[in-house]
Amino acid sequence: MDFRTTIKIDPLSEPIKHSDKLMLIGSCFSDSIGARFTAAMMAASVNPLGTLYNPMSIATAVERITRCRLVQPEELFEANGVWNCFDFHSAFSSATAEGALQRMNSAITAAHEHLKGCKYVFLTLGTAITYSLNGVVVGNCHKLPAAQFERRMCSVKEVTDALEAAVKMLREVNMAVKVIFTVSPIRHIADGLSANSLSKSTLRVAVGEITAQMPDCLYFPSYEIVIDDLRDYRFYAADMLHPSEVAVNYIWEQLRTSCIDPQSLQAIDRCERMTKRLRHRPMSDNAEVVARFRADTEAALNRLRADYPYLGSKELF
Repeated sequence: MDFRTTIKIDPLSEPIKHSDKLMLIGSCFSDSIGARFTAAMMAASVNPLGTLYNPMSIATAVERITRCRLVQPEELFEANGVWNCFDFHSAFSSATAEGALQRMNSAITAAHEHLKGCKYVFLTLGTAITYSLNGVVVGNCHKLPAAQFERRMCSVKEVTDALEAAVKMLREVNMAVKVIFTVSPIRHIADGLSANSLSKSTLRVAVGEITAQMPDCLYFPSYEIVIDDLRDYRFYAADMLHPSEVAVNYIWEQLRTSCIDPQSLQAIDRCERMTKRLRHRPMSDNAEVVARFRADTEAALNRLRADYPYLGSKELF
């Protein structure tokens, strides 16, 4: 007897190759999966404007990237000695307005150029609940008092309209790009589990409508893998909200199997091993041992570059 309900995932008709450029935009689950792509030394731009959770903010990020709409000084605000923008994660904030503008606008420009060559863009939706200030949805509240913001649940139509607009804008820059939607399995319980269920259902229905109506728009069932396949608190982190490392690795394996070209798997495995080696720090105090390790690593990396010329340079140590 089988005590699991495994998810059948149809393979991509055009699987992802190790040499392909990718972009991932959305919730912190994008960061988790994006880290696997970057560990495989793939050309993946992961949350180029920072982590975003709701579809309206994701669509705004897409609009900034595709139209290269730079942040203007009047869009910044200062709070607790730091300059922020509501469309960006706090990782882009700075102690000076000039520093914040430089970080944010450099990210927009780099993402715009990267998108031109992307084969796939992953859009990961975290919640259908938005927070607005003066009628404008914000991507990040930057720890301002909650009373300043209006909270509301988006309708399926609102989410569908936002995602449709995002896909169209992506194809203004790259007509051939394919879009893979995912719904984050991370639970948002600040408003209660019932609200979380309604939110996730809204996102899933909206994505279902988009993938049925728009060509080259696909769905990867990361949400269902956690909820219906793993479905056990063993596969959650200590906060009982985020998938554990084991769960994320399992999702990554499912994605590898269904979405990545089998001929690229050897390259991915070699690059993952190299990434681990590059992150390793020799514990020895013996200078000769350390020098030998670095020389061996550099030689192995050069062999990897020779076998896969598209890798380009990779910073050592």
